[in-house]
Amino acid sequence: MGAWDVDQVLGLAPDPASAKAAQTLARTTKWPETGASERAVWGLCQGSGKQPYQTGVDLSGPAYKCSCPSRKFPCKHAVGLLLLWATGEVRQGDEPEWAKSWLDQRATRAERPERKPGEVADPLAAQQRASRRADRVSAGMAELSSWLDDQVRQGLGGFDQRAYSELSRLAARMVDAQAPGVAGAVRRAAGVVGRGHGWPGELLEELSLIHLIVSAHARLADLPPSLADTVQARIGWTVETARVLAEGEKVEDDWLVLGRVVEPDDRLTVRRVWLRGATTGRLGLILSFAAAGRPLDPLPARPGEYVPGALSYYPGALPMRALLTQTAPRLPAPRPTGFTARQALASYVESLAADPWNERWPLVLQDVRPARCGEGWALVDQAGDGLEILPGADPLKLLAVSAGEPVTVAGEWNRAGFRPMTCWHGDRPVIL
Repeated sequence: MGAWDVDQVLGLAPDPASAKAAQTLARTTKWPETGASERAVWGLCQGSGKQPYQTGVDLSGPAYKCSCPSRKFPCKHAVGLLLLWATGEVRQGDEPEWAKSWLDQRATRAERPERKPGEVADPLAAQQRASRRADRVSAGMAELSSWLDDQVRQGLGGFDQRAYSELSRLAARMVDAQAPGVAGAVRRAAGVVGRGHGWPGELLEELSLIHLIVSAHARLADLPPSLADTVQARIGWTVETARVLAEGEKVEDDWLVLGRVVEPDDRLTVRRVWLRGATTGRLGLILSFAAAGRPLDPLPARPGEYVPGALSYYPGALPMRALLTQTAPRLPAPRPTGFTARQALASYVESLAADPWNERWPLVLQDVRPARCGEGWALVDQAGDGLEILPGADPLKLLAVSAGEPVTVAGEWNRAGFRPMTCWHGDRPVIL
């Protein structure tokens, strides 16, 4: 297997900081031992401790193994090792025992026979499990509806004294009721309590959205099929991948990778990749998940590139999430066209008309400049209208690219603000 190019390796990094750190590690002086075979690359990287980190990459995945404590996947050591390999600094050799053992275990798991996608071992038992879950969800929704009604009757004047504990209890109850989507909404509401002077209004907004999903669940049979699919997805029902590939709406195009967002925590790493069709203009969202200690799937292309392929959309009133079937190698792409601030917000309002629970919306802003906005920052267009940048998002790289000149920026919008993902310096994409 030939070595990958540097851009391909950097595209595996979970975020720009990891890519930068990996480049500092891509030196032979950092690696007292390295090697490569037809199936893997491995090495020992000297860290701050006495023992070097054991780092391995299974090229068939790719999959990653490193003894460092990082929760990012791949970690900077794995990316740095691959950069060293991509530049021809790693020689062929015999796999050390620790790497061989890991690789052999992965190969053994891959040889085990698996059920076909969508195949159910016992359809009757699956139907009974689904029926029991539907009953638990209905009971949980009824309890939540009663609680919300009580809050309206009692008023929210003294709610701050008991809000967090009650909402946390309700979130745990929704988990027991097998409604994880609603549990997440209740946890978000709990996180609003006491956060800034305007938290009562924000809490009321969150509770209103929860009440809307509870009401929609009660009328599920009367809703249009696409809206019913959306409600069930927001509650936490999943759709099998096999069903999406077989029955989902399919759209072929050259898909521009607008950007990516990676959100790691102690248990699960989530990555969102936003796409826009060059011909159709359709938007798509590719979600990837990895448990702690496991790598995410490699990106189909870097932000700012085209991915020729077909998207199979999950059902819903606002089809966004999709599965990508790539049909050709990635392609270079020009700078995309974008919206003014007013046009961008209007598109977000249209999305809420289709799916009131829509949490995130991809936007491309054209000819905007970063500017101070109170204690934070905003992207301001030629007319003087702007969108606030998400608090906590670092604007320095965007400022450096812009240097006071208008730029095109792709990002993710939610009610808290705009999260920049990619900007363009001329036709050259810069990952933020």
